[in-house]
Amino acid sequence: MGSQLHVSDSYDEMMRRLDDIAPVLRAGAEKGEELGRLTDEVAEALRGSGALKVGIPAELGGYEFSPRQVIDTIARITEADASAGWSFMALQMVTGTTAAYLGDEAAADLFPDVAGDRYALVAGQGTRLGKAVPVEGGYRVSGHWSFASGISMATHIHTAALCERTGTPLVFTLPKEQATLVDNWDVLGLRATNSIDYVCEDVFVPETHVYEVTTMAARHGGAIYRMGLANMSGVCHTGWALGVGRRMLDELKALVDKKTGTPGASVDTGQFHAEYAQAEAKLRAAGAWAMEVWECNEATLAAGDLLDTEQETLTRLMLNNTTWSVHAVGQTVHKWAATAALRRGDLQRYFRDLHAGTQHVTSGPVVLQNCGRWLAGLAPNAKWAFLDLTE
Repeated sequence: MGSQLHVSDSYDEMMRRLDDIAPVLRAGAEKGEELGRLTDEVAEALRGSGALKVGIPAELGGYEFSPRQVIDTIARITEADASAGWSFMALQMVTGTTAAYLGDEAAADLFPDVAGDRYALVAGQGTRLGKAVPVEGGYRVSGHWSFASGISMATHIHTAALCERTGTPLVFTLPKEQATLVDNWDVLGLRATNSIDYVCEDVFVPETHVYEVTTMAARHGGAIYRMGLANMSGVCHTGWALGVGRRMLDELKALVDKKTGTPGASVDTGQFHAEYAQAEAKLRAAGAWAMEVWECNEATLAAGDLLDTEQETLTRLMLNNTTWSVHAVGQTVHKWAATAALRRGDLQRYFRDLHAGTQHVTSGPVVLQNCGRWLAGLAPNAKWAFLDLTE
């Protein structure tokens, strides 16, 4: 495991590539909603850009972006299409952490030539634990999981189960075809993310393709992987929220340009001007605090240390603030867009996608309550274990 925080020199070029494919992502958003997954053209654009390698360790041929670089990457894609941004953030995170936390044998199997675009894409989730029975050479895994965002693009599944013998929560990586996919993604927003359920019934997974859910000990890659899955997820959702907020304000700005000067236009009132300014301030303030938190976290990781409880608390609180600040921005956009937001199109879709994204567990009330409990000095000796604050 490397001690250095890797800051990729491919960042600027990646941003240019993402700007190049943005028209493809925008054009495919409506069709993706109808399909319930990203279109083939959008999926190919994301693969071709190389963006799906930003989470893979550099020593395996990936870009290994720093946390702030990942936030910017996800935000840029999300500005083009929220479902593409959500699918991307899940795929790059799960793929990258799989590469980091599994050993050499699994890396040779799953990531044989990342630079040459021969690597697994991994989807799935780990919040609903299945059952894992130890057997010779590995485990037999069974369970029913939800929210496999981006699975239409994946080759493999990452899923969590409780070891029946030890009670330890483990993450298992297996080929997608070994699971039964359940086509049940009928939702309000983020329709193109293909966040379906999947089922495994007594599937064998070799011990080489298993790691502990709470691990912060990377087998490949540098300091970014020392913060574990929960904080990696926080990076992703921060970038997504900021991208949604930026696009919604930009859409309202474009709409205002068409409405201004027309008889009785509400956008020509002082009230609109003030509320637009407040929304802009709210989004920029959330983004600034996000980058401040991650600048501090990056310095700690680069020094060879783990994040302490205060840093973990502020990281979770910052994500909550970012998510709900963007929610407030979305409410302002919806209010002043008026009937334009009712009609099928970009504004309506982003409004629905935003409200789907706010429901993610990482920005939920229990995490916020735990943050407040620690910050108020009521749990001074507690530590974070994924999303729980434990004494």
